Amino acid sequence: MMDFSLSTEQLDLRAGLTTLFADHSTPARVRAAEPLGFDPALWAVLGEFGFPHLASSRDGTPAGLAELVIAAQAAGACLASAPLVETLVATRLLDRLGSTGPGTAGLVTFSPRPAVAGVARTVPWAAVAEHVIAWDEGRIVMSGPGHDVDRPEQTLAGLALGHVDLTGAAVLASGPQATALFAEALTDWRILTAAGLAGIGAAGLRLGVQYARTRHQFGQPIGAFQALAHQLADAATLVDGAELLVLEAAWAGDTGSPRRHGLAAMAATFAGRAARQATDRSLHAHGGYGYTLEYNIQLYFRRAKALGLLHGDGAAVDVVVELALSDTDEGRR
Repeated sequence: MMDFSLSTEQLDLRAGLTTLFADHSTPARVRAAEPLGFDPALWAVLGEFGFPHLASSRDGTPAGLAELVIAAQAAGACLASAPLVETLVATRLLDRLGSTGPGTAGLVTFSPRPAVAGVARTVPWAAVAEHVIAWDEGRIVMSGPGHDVDRPEQTLAGLALGHVDLTGAAVLASGPQATALFAEALTDWRILTAAGLAGIGAAGLRLGVQYARTRHQFGQPIGAFQALAHQLADAATLVDGAELLVLEAAWAGDTGSPRRHGLAAMAATFAGRAARQATDRSLHAHGGYGYTLEYNIQLYFRRAKALGLLHGDGAAVDVVVELALSDTDEGRR
């Protein structure tokens, strides 16, 4: 039986990050960062803390996903308006490339979707990044600081999304090497995005539970009514399951298990659905207040929905998981 208990160092890291985000990613700061979704002051604080270099190799030892999952979950719980996940993924990818990757300065983001006709579409944080790493026709490429970005004026939940023209982008890798490296980077992105979604789901659910305890109707807290209590309990079970699946996927990634790609796809899908259901149930627990901008639960609901759409929804995701399961079964044989 695998033990996913956090070490003393990991517990300290989680406590430090929880305090950092609680101080610098308050609901008021999250609201102020919309509609673009980027908080430069928060990003500066994260830089002082050591991000995104936390993902770089130290003394020849690659950074582990377990610690990065803790960071992504803490960021998700406070709806951090900064490109934490994508820059960590990009840093790990450049680290794997070693000397083959050109030097970069400034914010580098990662596109989880392949480019179409030379354009990386719906790239998170592209609107504020100097460089975008993407998959384009069998190559890993990186755009320069002067890339052309087409971004909407407002999106569902910030994330500084944009379409990036990859004309003139530098080629970092091609052929089989590029395929393998991008697969690893996409697995990292799915695991860390799943961790962020688990954090969103857990924090959003807490808002619903707190409201259900304090809001009274017919002389008792509304949380005493089974129709609401059972919905919140079911959502809590899903969020707990998502957290465990994320930890297993991170363990698989750190140990090089052949199951890592499949577990990453499953974790991202399951955590996305868990976060959406948890924030949906929490929003409905607030009644009509949940739909107003004054209550914080709508921030969590929108972020969970936006990240779920970024990863993919519905039948397309089911196909990804089916393929991942078949790969997992093949790896066991």
